[in-house]
Amino acid sequence: MATRNPVSVLELPQQLSFRLPGFQGREGRFIFIPISPGRRGRGSPQNMGMRTCHIRRPKCSVFLQPRWRSTLNAAVPPKTQSNRKLLIGTAIGAVGVGFGLYSYFSLSESKQKHTTGVALTEKLDYTRNDNIVDIKPSREISGPATGIGLDLTLYQYQTCPFCCKVRAFLEFYGIPYKIIEVNPVMRQQLKFSKYKKVPILIAGDKEASKKHQLNDSSVIISILGTFLEDISFGLDSVLKYYVPVAYINEDGKEVEEVMNKYFLMFGDKYKENADTYLKKERQWRKWADSVFVHVLSPNIYRTYDEALQAFNYFSEVGEWEKNFSTIERFIVIYVGATAMYFVGKRLKKKHALKDDVRESLYDTCRQWMKEIGSKKKFMGGDMPNLADLAVYGMLSSIEGCSAFQDLLKNTNIGPWYYNVKEAVVNHHGYQKLKL
Repeated sequence: MATRNPVSVLELPQQLSFRLPGFQGREGRFIFIPISPGRRGRGSPQNMGMRTCHIRRPKCSVFLQPRWRSTLNAAVPPKTQSNRKLLIGTAIGAVGVGFGLYSYFSLSESKQKHTTGVALTEKLDYTRNDNIVDIKPSREISGPATGIGLDLTLYQYQTCPFCCKVRAFLEFYGIPYKIIEVNPVMRQQLKFSKYKKVPILIAGDKEASKKHQLNDSSVIISILGTFLEDISFGLDSVLKYYVPVAYINEDGKEVEEVMNKYFLMFGDKYKENADTYLKKERQWRKWADSVFVHVLSPNIYRTYDEALQAFNYFSEVGEWEKNFSTIERFIVIYVGATAMYFVGKRLKKKHALKDDVRESLYDTCRQWMKEIGSKKKFMGGDMPNLADLAVYGMLSSIEGCSAFQDLLKNTNIGPWYYNVKEAVVNHHGYQKLKL
């Protein structure tokens, strides 16, 4: 009997050589990875004692998850004379959505995209039983899915597109969670973590006897998506299938990546005929992280007037009136808008966008809508899938900006966007859960 072709393929950086306990290999060859029996990934072979995976050149780098730095709702220390300058510098340097993209991509993405190096080890270190600061949540989000048995806290920036993506997932399934806004410069809320980017999700059981720290929006969504397939399997067991691999990159720095971060693990519920659908879902989740997100920031800072309008929008949704004095808020909006206008120009050049960056925004959205087609309501069919939630979440981060209004006028993305929004707000995904 012919064996099933493996679909859960680990996509590693080009020319990545590695030697780990239990397996070794090189791009273009086969490796064998010992895994625990009884749990299968999407399309993984039936022999669960050993799994054969083919290492191939990825169409996109595995390091597709930029970490967006913005400052909305950032925690503010007491307004003493000694810290006012710090607050102003903090806001100017970090509130802009575009600045977060620029700082991350310019320092990290270009290096990660062509990373070569030697893997060191697998690190399964999600558990955090101490050192997490007890901070009062900025707010709590309710939902009907109280029976999943998890206590979730999201560390975030309000208009970060990757944080928006995680929130879209949680609210689509009606999962209750707490939000802690992070100060983007001091980041005192993240003292417990070596990982200093958002989003971070702390997931604990209801008894709070154990807490897990989940990093990276796509990893968070894949882990929770797998967990929701069968909550009886337990979060501890699910985490074993998302092991970060640590290795030394070409700059001699140790980095970690979850190589299968776009895969869900279905176990015995996996269906053979779902391969094409699931592959497409993964493809467009990657596209959201590696293509779509790049066109957002240059568009909201395209002109000075648009940058100013964007900062006023950020002030509104971020409740800056509660966090800054009148003069501080004034400086943040006007000086910040000026700075981000020039940053937007650099981002345009870096990502080779068209002279009119609106056209690049329109093109990416038209590409997305063309893939959905006229016969489907969502990429997922009658119900949004993870790709729908990813693109919607990112796009929602600029909903109050003029770029978003221009997008609605010049493309046909509006009906899809508001259909997904309705599904998220009304927790349509909760219907799919078996609690």
